Amino acid sequence: MKVSQALAWAAGAGVERREADLLLLHALGRWHDRAWLIAHDEDAVTDQALHRYQRLCQRCHRGEPLAYLTGRQEFYGLELHVDRRVLVPRPDTETLVDWALDLELSPQTRAIDLGTGSGALALALKHQRPDWAVSGLDTSSAALTVARANGTRLGLGIAWMEASWLEGVAGPFELIVSNPPYIAEGDPHLPALRHEPPQALTAGAGGLDALTTLIAQAPSRLTPGGWLLLEHGHRQAAAVRGLLIRAGFKNVQTRADLAGIERCTGGQRPQT
Repeated sequence: MKVSQALAWAAGAGVERREADLLLLHALGRWHDRAWLIAHDEDAVTDQALHRYQRLCQRCHRGEPLAYLTGRQEFYGLELHVDRRVLVPRPDTETLVDWALDLELSPQTRAIDLGTGSGALALALKHQRPDWAVSGLDTSSAALTVARANGTRLGLGIAWMEASWLEGVAGPFELIVSNPPYIAEGDPHLPALRHEPPQALTAGAGGLDALTTLIAQAPSRLTPGGWLLLEHGHRQAAAVRGLLIRAGFKNVQTRADLAGIERCTGGQRPQT
């Protein structure tokens, strides 16, 4: 079968063109060479590569994330290796990185990413601010194995630690960031996320349990003037602002993602 025929087969199997292209490049061992498909559409695909490609397409059609099928996901210009032990990093979460960088914190900033998963936030911050002392924390040892491997492969020095949010973590930090679980148990969107680790998705009946815990713990671990920045669900911004204000945070505000959805909310510990 030729390259063009393999792609036509994928379309007939219900796989969108972008995913079909990337899966074929992955099966052929040409992940970083998308232009190759155009120049070689009449080339033959070996039986071994075709069999692998067809299996990947079938899994993709059943809803398995492309990142798990290829083992790769780009986040803030970094290529991360991911698998079922961690959530797939989303472009929406880059809003949190943008906000942290906009704060123009000092070169001596100590920052921590809570619920780091693949290490996406911690690694993006360290890549953009090499002088910062960045930590990544997760309750899952399996997730930390993925994060450590990403840090080593990218040559970015992160202090990884296993803990339940900020329990046992003294700080202090100038910056705390987190993309915690925030989906309500029983949410109708959960079946579409069935391939990803459930403990990284849901947080109680209303989806606010993890966010409430973090906001309660953060003030004692932040330096005066330090920032807490949190990702949350698209209908949770008002609730998170209220939690921050009641916890004594100042300059509480929300930022929207590229789709205009209120995606991240944060605040600053008072200077005194």
